[in-house]
Amino acid sequence: MSNINLELAKKLIHSGEKEANKIGVPMVISIVDEGGNFIACHRMDDALLVSVELAQNKAWTSVAMKMSTANLAQVAANGKDLYGINTTNNGRVVVFGGGLPLYKNGQIIGAVGVSGGSVEEDVRVAQVAVDALNDSKLIGSFPE
Repeated sequence: MSNINLELAKKLIHSGEKEANKIGVPMVISIVDEGGNFIACHRMDDALLVSVELAQNKAWTSVAMKMSTANLAQVAANGKDLYGINTTNNGRVVVFGGGLPLYKNGQIIGAVGVSGGSVEEDVRVAQVAVDALNDSKLIGSFPE
């Protein structure tokens, strides 16, 4: 059973959206569970349409590879061990930043994927959502 539910996903998305508004970039923020199953996706007004699929795939990639998509980019670069991995899984694997795993008690329980800005902006907004997972004031009754 997943530790990520819709209520929690909404809270993480809301945290990310606040950061996206702060930096003035409309984004798409997506949450998946530990199996890469879709939980929620939020497209801010005027966010790029291409960002919907990218955000969902960044979240999926992060769970599937058990790492951030920014770290995957390093090992998937030309000449590196995983070069070309983005051509697998029907092109679903994303090899640039914006996907981050969500951890609870050292275990991956899901991931967040963000798209709409520069890679640096996507990573920044995704990190805010990840940080919100550990904010007891925000999460409150997060199930143990």
